[in-house]
Amino acid sequence: MKIGILSDTHGAVAAMTQGMQLLRAAGAEYYIHCGDVGSEAVLDQLAGAPAAFVFGNNDWDREELEAYAKKLEITCLGSVGMLDLGDKRIAVMHGDDMRAMQKVVGDQAADSLLFGHSNRWEDERAGGVRMINPGALYRAKTKTVAVLDTANDELRYIALE
Repeated sequence: MKIGILSDTHGAVAAMTQGMQLLRAAGAEYYIHCGDVGSEAVLDQLAGAPAAFVFGNNDWDREELEAYAKKLEITCLGSVGMLDLGDKRIAVMHGDDMRAMQKVVGDQAADSLLFGHSNRWEDERAGGVRMINPGALYRAKTKTVAVLDTANDELRYIALE
């Protein structure tokens, strides 16, 4: 399964739209937003696709975002979530809670940990957990998204133009 990973849009709808177009073109089958969504208009870009998101530290209107996501049939994972996709266990969080990140890594509770917050892409391993940050769609010199292919563990970063 190919997972499209996005983060830190902070309401930047144009960047989110372009990011989704690039992920669709790359064959993404499921979409995960790693927090700091910033607006309902960003969630509109996930509508109609199998998708999930977590809250980031700048998502102040959480109840409204969660209710809106429910109407669009987008899964809201709260602050931390786990998904089983393509025979892989995927942890998702924003990345602003180091204790939560350390717990996932310490427990070796997931194959991959998807997160954002730092506004820069990362791909590291901590024990058996692959830690992936897709970069950001706002406040980043180069705006990026990522595609993870769970079948072969291949990760590809895609820069927006």
